[in-house]
Amino acid sequence: MKRLNKLKKDYSEVEIPSELESVVKSSIQQAKTSRTKRGPLKKWSIGVAAAAALFIGSINISPSFAQAMANVPVLGSIVDVFTVQQLTVDENTYQANLNTPAVIGLDDERLESLLNEKYIKENKALFGQFEQDVEEMKQKGDGHLGVESGYEILTDTDQLLAIARYEVNTVGSSSTTMKYDTIDKQNSILITLPSLFKDDAYVDVISSYIVQEMQKQMAADENIVYFSSEDGWLEKITLDQNFYITSNHKLVISFDKYEAAPGSMGILTFEIPTAIIRELLVSDTYIN
Repeated sequence: MKRLNKLKKDYSEVEIPSELESVVKSSIQQAKTSRTKRGPLKKWSIGVAAAAALFIGSINISPSFAQAMANVPVLGSIVDVFTVQQLTVDENTYQANLNTPAVIGLDDERLESLLNEKYIKENKALFGQFEQDVEEMKQKGDGHLGVESGYEILTDTDQLLAIARYEVNTVGSSSTTMKYDTIDKQNSILITLPSLFKDDAYVDVISSYIVQEMQKQMAADENIVYFSSEDGWLEKITLDQNFYITSNHKLVISFDKYEAAPGSMGILTFEIPTAIIRELLVSDTYIN
C-alpha cells in the first residue's frame, strides 16, 4: 500500500529528475557486465463543459483495486502494470483520451519510480500540446483534432516485461508513434538495443535482413509498399531503433507509421531470426 500511496502523490507533483538518463545508462552497463560474465543478468479525469471550460479532477486509484492489492500475500516479486491516470476531453470536434500505465512490484523501487515518472511526463506533455493546439485552432476559427494514447503488454514472463505505449494524433489524417520498454524483472534492468550486442555491427546486419524481407513481401503482393532510398529512407535502423523482446526470446524491430512505408502500412514490425545475430549478441540471456 505504501507504493500505491506514493504513486497517487507523485501524479500531482511529479518532476522528472535529470538523473534519469544516468540511471538508465547505469542499468545498461550493469546488464553488459553481468552478461559478459555469463550471469543472468486511477484516474485523473479532465472533463469539458459546454462552455469549453476545462477542469481537472482529483487523482484517484480505484479503492477496490487498492484493497485487492493490500490483500495479496507477498510470495516474492510480483510485477503488475495497470492504468493509473486517465485524461479525457470530448468537446465537439476536439477529443482526447490519454491512458497512463504504472508499473509496480520491481525490486528496484528507484527504477520503478523513474519509469512511472517518465510515463506520466509523456502524457502530461501530450495533453499540454493538445490544449495548446486546440487554443490555436479556436483562435483561427475552429478545426478538428484528436489525440489518443494507451499501452499494451506485449511480453510478461517470469523474466521479461515488455510494455508498448502508443500515441495517435488525428488532424485530417492520423499519425501513430510507438515507444517500448523491455525490462528484466528478475534483475530490475531496463534493456536497450545497444546493450544486447557486443558492438554496432548489428545495425547493418539487421537492416540488411529487413530490407530483404521488404523486397520479398513487395514481390509477393503488389499492395505492399515500402520506402526505398529514393524515397528518402536510408534503409537502416538506428542504433536505438524501437524494439521489444517476445516471450519466446525473439527480437522484434518496430517502425512508426510513415517511418519506412506509406501511412497505409501502419506500424511495422519484423521478427529477427536469432541465427543471423547470434554471434553479435553479448549473451543468449535475452535473445536465443
